[in-house]
Amino acid sequence: MRVLFVCLGNICRSPTAEGVFRRLLDERCLAERVEVDSCGIGPWHVGKAPDPRAREAAARRGVDLSALRARQLADDDFYHFDMLVAMDHDNLAAIEARRPPHRRVPARLFLGYAGYPDRAVPDPYYGGEQGFDEVLDLIEAASRGLIDEIEARLESAP
Repeated sequence: MRVLFVCLGNICRSPTAEGVFRRLLDERCLAERVEVDSCGIGPWHVGKAPDPRAREAAARRGVDLSALRARQLADDDFYHFDMLVAMDHDNLAAIEARRPPHRRVPARLFLGYAGYPDRAVPDPYYGGEQGFDEVLDLIEAASRGLIDEIEARLESAP
């Protein structure tokens, strides 16, 4: 199973989701069975590390984002990944606009896995540090729900 988290610039929400998701996969002994990556819709931060505030907030919860580097959504992602997970409605619309017409890899909002099918993960970039903690709370909840779904799929696979 291969999961790609997508946000706008790949320096706040999606790398945080990638880091949290990896940690939770490790805790559930699923890291060997699930590949995880993140990217952004736009090219603004390609090659850059996650926002320092995102790294600091994640580190306070035992999640290390320091090795991650931003990249942009690529056409190959529609063929490589089994699930595309968008942080907000604009990201989801951008994924759908770029999707090759014959490729139906599932894409949905991340917070749907936490029971909020129409809610977006807020972008903390222009806010204060408390926004990064709120994002972490939401990402942890959605990650648990997504891992439950993936685990059920893996258990039912032949």
